Amino acid sequence: MTGREAGAGRRGRSRAVTALLLAPTSAWYLLLLVVPLLLLLVFSFGARAPEGGYAPALLLDNYLALPTRATAFVNTLWLAAGGTVLCLLVGYPLAYYLATRAGSKRTLLLVLVVVPFWTSFLIRTYAWITILGNTGIPAILDSLGLGRVVLINTPAAVLIGIVYNYLPLMVFPLYISLERLDKRLLEASKDLGAGRLATFRQVTLPLTSAGLLSGAILVFIPIMGEYVIPALLGGGKVFFVGNALVDLFLQSRNWPLGSALAIVLILVILTAVTFYLRVGSRAGIQREVSIL
Repeated sequence: MTGREAGAGRRGRSRAVTALLLAPTSAWYLLLLVVPLLLLLVFSFGARAPEGGYAPALLLDNYLALPTRATAFVNTLWLAAGGTVLCLLVGYPLAYYLATRAGSKRTLLLVLVVVPFWTSFLIRTYAWITILGNTGIPAILDSLGLGRVVLINTPAAVLIGIVYNYLPLMVFPLYISLERLDKRLLEASKDLGAGRLATFRQVTLPLTSAGLLSGAILVFIPIMGEYVIPALLGGGKVFFVGNALVDLFLQSRNWPLGSALAIVLILVILTAVTFYLRVGSRAGIQREVSIL
């Protein structure tokens, strides 16, 4: 046997071992992601059965009917974008303090950021109903003579719930980027005469843009599929695509239209993520940033 044949044999065995190790993951991937997406795609071209559900067909009617759900898409897009920006505006200063100023209190403060995740998402959101309801913040403002305000069942309430529930997903990627930042670069910037604002703009922000991009994606994607927060804090007045999907699948039982709506939502999310990655690539941002 020649050396070339022996090398080919080793490469073949290596590929076989790799394929064997990847087989369980690939099977789960196909079963839990690819197959459901294919079912949604097939259902989206079907018709609603007389008793509800799916009836085999090959129609474009479901996609043509999607403009009737435009309000849900508009609400989802602007509140998801607004929630992501607010999480960034709140999370960046918090992550910066944790990474550079917290000192011996850093571990305790990091634990406090994680603590909300120890409680059910649903319970945390229900708590805000009381805080933003008539007996909560509005009653306090009224007692201070600032007038009666309505917070619950408004877009503002939904944004507050989004920021509260998803803020840790923004903080931790930013914290990792800031904690890994080479402090000598900051010192060099100051030695060259740059002020704090110029140092932040020219050194800190570009070098932590990978964490910013990761945090934005981690927050934006789950918000796009959010159902609980708009249902509880929006009170049915702030309608997300997630609420429309629940209505179509469980109440009106129009599975084909719901499938078409889900397919378009997935395409919108993929487009947004592609845009994020393109922006990051053009800006020279590293694609990988650990959040663990």
